[in-house]
Amino acid sequence: MYKRAMADGRRYELDELVVRPGTYFNPQTEVLLVIDDSPEMDAEIFDMEEFEGADWVLISDDSPVDEHRRDELLERFQVAHHPGARTALPEEDDQEDEVDELEPDPDPERPH
Repeated sequence: MYKRAMADGRRYELDELVVRPGTYFNPQTEVLLVIDDSPEMDAEIFDMEEFEGADWVLISDDSPVDEHRRDELLERFQVAHHPGARTALPEEDDQEDEVDELEPDPDPERPH
């Protein structure tokens, strides 16, 4: 139960993760997001009519992420959360639990 709760602490909705710096991966879309709140931009640029009211502005089609470092982070996560790892979520057991067959209790009215 603890492992499952711990894993749930690593799951975020998109609106939650955009305000929390970190590296996130969506397994359904296979998209990796890097949220970095440290850069500073000149606010005057965004006062221009071209950008007015925009939620997000594409700065570049290039990724500023070091690919080697990205691959290391992904590998570290995979190793830590591999099904055989201690921090991995337990898989659901598809096999039914074996039921022990019980012998009937002896009849108390009957002599041994």
